[in-house]
Amino acid sequence: MSIDLNNMSKDELKKLIKDAEKALKTIETRRLTEAKKAAESAAKEYGFSLDELLGTSPKKGSKSEPKYKNPADASQTWTGKGRKPNWVNDALAAGKTMEDLKI
Repeated sequence: MSIDLNNMSKDELKKLIKDAEKALKTIETRRLTEAKKAAESAAKEYGFSLDELLGTSPKKGSKSEPKYKNPADASQTWTGKGRKPNWVNDALAAGKTMEDLKI
């Protein structure tokens, strides 16, 4: 792709800059997401969640420790308080018990 910047108007150049900045942000967001998935996958291979490795709480702002985890995705946890997450409802519908979901 070759762009002749010398023949572009000021407005066209501004739009090009704006479009390029937007594209850079999109790429950065996508690469960050990919890196996080790769790190979570690597942690999962060893039986840990990324939050466990980093020593961070999986639910920021939560004052209670999680009591249940999603068997399909250990990064999803629930304290047992408040509305049940969809993954809990799905597991119960699939025949699992709350005891099966305990951490």
